[in-house]
Amino acid sequence: MVLLLSATALFAQTTTTRLAYEAASVKLNTSGSGHSGSDGSKGQIVMTNLSLHRLIERAYNVKPPQVSGPEWLESVRVDVAAKYPPDTSESDHALMLRNLLEDRFKLAVHRETKELPGYVLVVAKGGFKLKPVEAEDDDTQHQGGRIQSLSAKGTSMALLADLVSRYLKVIVIDKTGIGGVYNFELRWITDDQNGEHAGDIPTLPMALQETLGVRMQAQRVPTEVMVVDHAERVPTEN
Repeated sequence: MVLLLSATALFAQTTTTRLAYEAASVKLNTSGSGHSGSDGSKGQIVMTNLSLHRLIERAYNVKPPQVSGPEWLESVRVDVAAKYPPDTSESDHALMLRNLLEDRFKLAVHRETKELPGYVLVVAKGGFKLKPVEAEDDDTQHQGGRIQSLSAKGTSMALLADLVSRYLKVIVIDKTGIGGVYNFELRWITDDQNGEHAGDIPTLPMALQETLGVRMQAQRVPTEVMVVDHAERVPTEN
């Protein structure tokens, strides 16, 4: 079932002034590093070593399984540095990124609805283990590889669900009912995510339960999927 773009997005795309960053640099990252990150402040965003797949997720505010396209979307890594008016709304910021991808990668997509296997994030039996911190701009740093780590600051449970969805490549929805933002560190092993530990290092589901006091509960969910019709591997010049 093909769905039309939302009326808001269509209106924004057809206004006289097309929303765009004040300035933006887009470069391929060929470092081979397993480290990626995003750092934002008022009026500026820097995204380092993000896959093109991840940039599409951010542009359309969807989780990894909601982007359907060629496998190389994961292997193309990109650095983006962009400036925009400090009072830009979250929805306009996403639209700016969407337009940037259309301009630099010739991205074209359409929407479909599919029922996908997934999980909901709920409070574990022992209770939630973190204390909230003062609201601040979220900052997450992820280190990839067989043993992975996440350093999170000012992170909500909704954002955590998005991060877990990205790492496990399944739909994960926050159903904890926990508000506020939190600082935490997670370390896990990627082998056999259905198991519990490999030596002293837990899998991600077990790390969530042991460190944060939340668990993943299986559930199928009707999900809107962004189908990539076209994208270039190399961005046009800045």
